[in-house]
Amino acid sequence: MAKQVAILIEEMYNEYEFIYPYYRMIEAGCEVTVVGTGRKKSYPSKVGLPAEETISAVNADPARFDAVIIPGGFAPDFMRRDPAMVNLVREVYNRGGVVAAICHGGWMLASAGIVKGKQVTSFFAIKDDLINAGAEYLDREVVVDGNLVTSRMPGDLPAFCKAVLEKMGLV
Repeated sequence: MAKQVAILIEEMYNEYEFIYPYYRMIEAGCEVTVVGTGRKKSYPSKVGLPAEETISAVNADPARFDAVIIPGGFAPDFMRRDPAMVNLVREVYNRGGVVAAICHGGWMLASAGIVKGKQVTSFFAIKDDLINAGAEYLDREVVVDGNLVTSRMPGDLPAFCKAVLEKMGLV
């Protein structure tokens, strides 16, 4: 049975950090579901590229997903305002699923309350937010701590996706 992966979406997402993992997970045989806040059906990226949600977070069952991927850009600031989306991340994490965040995606990890005592990385601008949430910040292309996978920026995407697939047992 194919691994089930949720990729979160909201407006102002980083195109690379959404598209690269989306197709990489499909290439690895995963079934990918695009989960949005439900505010819209189609969300524009930072440059206006549209992406459509498959389901809203309020209707998504966290027990269904083996992994959740949180792209960066400014989208995580909108995502973390949605209690259902934050709960989805927390529940997937709490049941041992892979939770992967790149760039500003770390904001969602902090809002979900799952970084305390964990080693993480992110785009440098949110380093203080993660430290204040109790994380140990490392400046590396990818950091894996338990079922958390984090990366800093689009240039880290190959290592990020490889780590996500390794945590799911697909590499």
